[in-house]
Amino acid sequence: MSIRVTTAAIVLAIALPAAAQERSGVPSLPASSPFMGGVPTGTLSPEPIRLTVAQAIFRALDHNLGVLLAEQNTGTAQGQRWTALSGLLPSISASVSETRSRRSLEVFGFRLGPPFPRVVGPFDVFDARVNASIPVFDLSALNDASAAAHRVAAAKLSYTSARDLVVLVSANVYLQALAADARATAARAQFDSSQAIYQQAIDLQKSGIIAGLDVTRAQVRMSTDRQRVTAAANDAEKAKLEVARIVGLPIGQAFTLVDEIPTVPDPTMTLQEALDQAYGSRADYLAALEQLKAAEASRRAAVAGRLPTVTVTADYGAIGLTASDALNTFDIAGAVNVPIFNGGRQQAKLAEADAELKRQQAQVDDMKSGIYYQVRSAFLDLQATKEELETATGGRDLANQQLQQSRDRFAAGVASNIEVVQAQEAVALATDQYISALYGYNIAKALLAQSIGTAEDAVRKYLGGPTQ
Repeated sequence: MSIRVTTAAIVLAIALPAAAQERSGVPSLPASSPFMGGVPTGTLSPEPIRLTVAQAIFRALDHNLGVLLAEQNTGTAQGQRWTALSGLLPSISASVSETRSRRSLEVFGFRLGPPFPRVVGPFDVFDARVNASIPVFDLSALNDASAAAHRVAAAKLSYTSARDLVVLVSANVYLQALAADARATAARAQFDSSQAIYQQAIDLQKSGIIAGLDVTRAQVRMSTDRQRVTAAANDAEKAKLEVARIVGLPIGQAFTLVDEIPTVPDPTMTLQEALDQAYGSRADYLAALEQLKAAEASRRAAVAGRLPTVTVTADYGAIGLTASDALNTFDIAGAVNVPIFNGGRQQAKLAEADAELKRQQAQVDDMKSGIYYQVRSAFLDLQATKEELETATGGRDLANQQLQQSRDRFAAGVASNIEVVQAQEAVALATDQYISALYGYNIAKALLAQSIGTAEDAVRKYLGGPTQ
């Protein structure tokens, strides 16, 4: 099977394909990560469907569990922002009540004695009223609202970052499945070659050209290749199951992979250009900056908690013994609340705010340096893996030539099939190295795209799909 690799955004990978050498800088996700799961959606088709890499990515963007949870986190942050804003907005309520009462005058201090009654009533009281409370000055609430607004912005950016990560995850598992399928195809081809060589050995033995040991050796090699076919086919099927789960295919849906994937040229930007783009467009970095701003606003809110607050309360309504004879009344009051001692709660809030601010600042600094190292490593890997791919391509061709020459020498009776078996093993190794080198090269390009934060945009540019 011909394996080609997609755009610099599509192959943004989380891990190297199975059996490939791991590279530093390629992140990995545990199986328990929500980004490794999906919500099955759609109607189960009795016939296998064709699933392209573009379809896999866009399905994952809609149905991957990590994206769905990130979207809900955005909604939670927006709800928390409205809660914070409530401390700055007027609070208005209305009530209508009618009460029938009988009251003791003595409990209110009216010990009048006869002929005055000890109790009055029963009597009715009707009250219809609108109440309002308006914060005039509350610097702590104002900063709390500012912090909540920054958290909403951070949640939205985190959602964008989650979508970029899902692009990486879904493209990577798709390409891993292609790689596993390629290895299974190569294993079957090697087994077919082993069968042909085994039959050739039998024919040569019957002709008296070779000894029985060569036949046994060819049979052992054929048995080994049969085991490789079984293992490779099993790995390929499990890789497809992982694709189905991450992209949210209906449970049990059969599908085939499509290796018709467009390629893109190597990136032409310089290191400094890549860094500038990364610091300006990486959603996770921008989200960290918003969290830092939120921490700064929360600290200001903690400091402002020591300041007075000004509130105006008012009510307007009608009260009377009945609704028909109710009279209009109102109250307006302004209050200044000066905190004097609250048991140390304000000092505790300030200490927590200081600690959170330092934590967020450290995370931003670490992420900024991490972006530099990611971009720099991607440039280094791009050059190294390009050379590895060129070497692996040549090695694969030479190994195939070696196998053909060994078979010719064996058929002519000038060499034993030890040479053929060794050549077969060299072909198997060279094929696997070629597949790994091809993916390593594209993953290096992918890591560069990942590090500058353009995953989803690049997918839409090179593969098409709905625009945002």
